[in-house]
Amino acid sequence: MALWITDECINCDVCEPECPNQAISMGVEIYEIDAGRCTECVGHFDEPQCVQVCPVSCIPVNPAHVETKVQLLAKYHSLQGGAASPAAEPCAHPTA
Repeated sequence: MALWITDECINCDVCEPECPNQAISMGVEIYEIDAGRCTECVGHFDEPQCVQVCPVSCIPVNPAHVETKVQLLAKYHSLQGGAASPAAEPCAHPTA
């Protein structure tokens, strides 16, 4: 699920720099979230950072872009250039 910013946004500017995927930008009147880049911070943080810092709680889940955690993680990997997460990489131990 991607998030979206409602018209209750007060343009306080705190959400944009918190987004690790650069999914938030200034729209015509209020900030907007690019659903193609929003992973709800999956792959970066346990909770969406924009939601955590929003002083007016105007960033709900976008019902038009429902995605599972698996889909969000795949989007995260795609945005990162296909790099595997550290948890998914095999542990390299010396054999000697």
